[in-house]
Amino acid sequence: MFPPDLPIVDAHHHLWDLRDNNHPWLGCEPEKDFFLGDYAALKRNYLPEDYRRDAGELPVVKTVHVEAEWRRCDQFGETVWLADQHARHGLPSAIVAHAWFHTENAAEVLAKQAGHPLVRGIRSKPVTAARPGLSVAGRPGTMSDPRWREGFARLAEHGLSWDLRVPYWHLCEAAELVWHYPDIPVVLNHTGFPWDRSASGLAAWRSAMRTIAEVPHVHLKVSEFGLADAAWDYEDNRRVVEAALDIFGIERCMFASNFPVAGLRVDYQSLVAGVYRMLSDLDRQAQRAFFHDNADRFYRLT
Repeated sequence: MFPPDLPIVDAHHHLWDLRDNNHPWLGCEPEKDFFLGDYAALKRNYLPEDYRRDAGELPVVKTVHVEAEWRRCDQFGETVWLADQHARHGLPSAIVAHAWFHTENAAEVLAKQAGHPLVRGIRSKPVTAARPGLSVAGRPGTMSDPRWREGFARLAEHGLSWDLRVPYWHLCEAAELVWHYPDIPVVLNHTGFPWDRSASGLAAWRSAMRTIAEVPHVHLKVSEFGLADAAWDYEDNRRVVEAALDIFGIERCMFASNFPVAGLRVDYQSLVAGVYRMLSDLDRQAQRAFFHDNADRFYRLT
């Protein structure tokens, strides 16, 4: 049982209201290569009351909403909508908003996002290769695109962090990038996506994770262990979590649910209970750092 006196900051979740068709991937423009396969179950409203129902009696005290691919012609619209949810329902506590780094209006949109009091960071997904061994180097929107890098550098001017979301085969490239920007706090999403659970796949993932972990201002969201072709398995995921904690150290790791997306494979209660069990050998100070303090500090929630 999760201890009721151990507070939780959920460092990564989503909300959406599909009545206004603001999320094309959940409506008229389905994503054909979604990382968990069939995601039809997500095509429903997910509002603060739905999140609270899933979290139940768990001591979730603060949450961070991460951009959910709101229609890109209105990047600030999601921030406005989330601020209304915050005012009405008390969550989310903070926002990781969206702004392209390489478009004509990138500087304008970023400045507007940075000016909102709930916005703490930006998630802007770079263009990535579909699998290891493929290269997208030099294409517009990639981490090697000079214009993209110019936009990325503006995060420091606005005091914003970056939520890094790339598959593990791009982590070495990401490490090379962020080394040059020590004033931009970075947090890697979803445990670096260890999708290949074969011995060789996990070895490649661990190697890439070690490279990005060498950058001292990179943190890790221990989240989303779901696989496209398998059920959520405690033992299989435990080895991933233990490796991630060993590589990054507990002081740079934070809990994140990725709900409702993670709900395609596991319910919220089982997710939290499972991760807590994986950390059962740690003392209460370390557990509190993981479930609360590290995210609270990284996203400046206090």
